[in-house]
Amino acid sequence: MAVTATKLLKPLIPASVLSRCSNPASLLFNHKPSFISSAAAKMATSEADTKPTPSKVKIIDSHLHVWASPEEAADKFPYFPGQEPTLPGHVDFLLQCMEEAGVDGALIVQPINHKFDHSLVTSVLKKYPSKFVGCCLANPAEDGIGIKQLEQLILKDGFRAVRFNPYLWPSGQQMTNEVGKAMFSKAGELGVPVGFMCMKGLNLHISEIEELCTEFPSTTVLLDHLAFCKPPSNDEESLAFSNLLKLSRFPQVYVKFSALFRVSRMPFPYQDLSSPLSQVVSSFGANRVMWGSDFPYVVPECGYKGGREAASLIANEAPLSPSELEWIMGGTIMQLFQDQWL
Repeated sequence: MAVTATKLLKPLIPASVLSRCSNPASLLFNHKPSFISSAAAKMATSEADTKPTPSKVKIIDSHLHVWASPEEAADKFPYFPGQEPTLPGHVDFLLQCMEEAGVDGALIVQPINHKFDHSLVTSVLKKYPSKFVGCCLANPAEDGIGIKQLEQLILKDGFRAVRFNPYLWPSGQQMTNEVGKAMFSKAGELGVPVGFMCMKGLNLHISEIEELCTEFPSTTVLLDHLAFCKPPSNDEESLAFSNLLKLSRFPQVYVKFSALFRVSRMPFPYQDLSSPLSQVVSSFGANRVMWGSDFPYVVPECGYKGGREAASLIANEAPLSPSELEWIMGGTIMQLFQDQWL
């Protein structure tokens, strides 16, 4: 989708962001994945502990974003009007943060800042093919153009996952409408996972997710950010978390233990997430759970490296075994994309 160019924006790099990396000055300047054969959704934690993790497990970030610098946006990768970012998220900043944190690779999720214009992320994937995998953004337009766009992004541009943002569907429509089912089915045909962003609460979308998983069991599902379930503090939140755990009955469903600062009620290191993580691992198995940072939003919260460290601290508190932590920090996503990050 073509978007109009925006005028050059002054770089917005807050002092809190500059302090996160050791060299702040630097900030100014087709292949089908094979998926892990999962056991029944009731896999116990002990099974994941005894099952050997993949050889040469690396640290892989399952959820982050990149967008153009203001200079790049003015030149050839314009922001979608009204979605200009307030944080730096260009790839050079990301690579610096990853190196400092010891993170080996990542799944880049198409940001809303560029909406359906995937040219910036496509350029990053082509420049760093061994470092990144791309997750495109589904276009749920009523005319069905998104189905063909999805096919092109996967087969031509090299994306290997797709995000469903339910708030982009036409007013009054659900992800289970004709277009939604067609895209979900097509993702299964192409062998790419579908990520769900339930930002306004899992309870609003649980019936849609269950219907899609039931009708299309061959389509793998990723639930972003613990499906936006916070540690329950009332009946509604308890129901949402219960619904999350019940989704483990679908073997195709995986959970991203990502954007910890969004789902915790506590400051870094977000240790109120130890019990939810323990329960999620007990229900899904560690080999269906994966860590993600939500860069660059994590940077002003606790720093990129802090986001990685928090996951390990929470896992120790849960407590999880070293083997389970290896699955979460890289083993699971390496199994989803078996020929990547070798």
